[in-house]
Amino acid sequence: MKLSKYFYVTLRETPSDATMPSHIFLMRGGYIKPLSTGIYSMMPMGFRVIQKITNIIREEMNKIGGIEVDLPVVQTAELWSESGRYQAIGEELLRFKDRNNHNMVLAMTHEEAMTDLVRYVLNSYKQLPVMLYQFKTKYRDE
Repeated sequence: MKLSKYFYVTLRETPSDATMPSHIFLMRGGYIKPLSTGIYSMMPMGFRVIQKITNIIREEMNKIGGIEVDLPVVQTAELWSESGRYQAIGEELLRFKDRNNHNMVLAMTHEEAMTDLVRYVLNSYKQLPVMLYQFKTKYRDE
């Protein structure tokens, strides 16, 4: 594909809302576009970079026996209460109720969901060791 037909834009000036050098370079280079504070859309070039890095890590993890999983970003508050982090984390944790009035969270990390998945599958120490991994974007209201 010709560069003139590619979907991207570069910036000459430093964006006013970018303060960290990494954000400035990524925005000026056409890799990301901010949607809101801390929330970015990946432009095609940025997405390609992420895909290449992900594939390298995936290959290496698979070589050493890792198994890829995909965990949900929306999780039940019960999982987070069980670990104590539902109460321990303040306003940074996005909490809401689903349409059935269940308490839910937009997970900022996936330890609780991973633990729940492992205890669902494993029932003996003889099934250990197991190495699970995932790739997921996260939202943290920091």
